[in-house]
Amino acid sequence: MKKVILKVELYDEKIKKKAMRTVSGLSGVDSISMDMKDRKLTVTGDVDPVDIVSKLRKFCSTDILSVGPAKEPEKKKEEPKKEEPKKTDDKKKEELAELWKAYHNQVYNPYLQTPHYFVRSVEEDPNGCVIC
Repeated sequence: MKKVILKVELYDEKIKKKAMRTVSGLSGVDSISMDMKDRKLTVTGDVDPVDIVSKLRKFCSTDILSVGPAKEPEKKKEEPKKEEPKKTDDKKKEELAELWKAYHNQVYNPYLQTPHYFVRSVEEDPNGCVIC
């Protein structure tokens, strides 16, 4: 997980929406936040900062301010939980198995296209020798 902070020259909401949509379309992005006051875009996730900058530079000026590990939230003490019988899990598994069987037993008829036949017509040269 990386936390990438970018300085982006955005002046209106339209370009901001376009930037957010572009960055959110990249694979590996977990969260995006925008600070319009400081004009900073913060991206968290497993994504290459160079990819983000190359996508954003197509429509606005972009600079990388910092790249670092994302801070993970502090874990609280986990209290031991009581062991409950897993009857509900068994019911869910049985229901899913029935749904899976019903779904995978359906007959699939793919659309078959008719074969294409190519016809080549051969005519004699019309500008050739003509006897009248």
